[in-house]
Amino acid sequence: MMTLYYTLKLIHVLGAAILFGTGLGIAFFMWAANRTRDPAVIAHTARIVVIADGLFTALAVVVQPMSGIALANYAGFMLFEFWISLTLAIYLMVGLCWLPVVWIQIQLRELAAAAARDKTPLPERYQRLYRVWFWLGWPAFAGVIVIFGLMIWKPNW
Repeated sequence: MMTLYYTLKLIHVLGAAILFGTGLGIAFFMWAANRTRDPAVIAHTARIVVIADGLFTALAVVVQPMSGIALANYAGFMLFEFWISLTLAIYLMVGLCWLPVVWIQIQLRELAAAAARDKTPLPERYQRLYRVWFWLGWPAFAGVIVIFGLMIWKPNW
């Protein structure tokens, strides 16, 4: 039976690593592409970022709560323990930041592709959306770090 526990734990840890790593990687590559101010570079990077978010982040977003709930049940934790409830609330907040970020990434991709195709500078709408994208990333990033801490320390407040 411990094999099931360790399998669930492995799935959960891998999901967390994918969620955090993909998020950090996407943020870095979009930031770096944006710094070039080259619409073709940004469009190419944003295409890859949207694919990565769809393949890796979306899968991890689904797997994390399922594996976490299964792991908590198997380990004998009550799902309404404070640290679990707080983790789920922060996870929801992170998701509420991530959903518009995905939509914004698609918009950034399209705006950059149009500017590259038309050989024009990035429009002001791109700049506004990029700023929103950038600032939405910070609470999501901080939230994931807090979730890691809660899952490691499992505080009993």
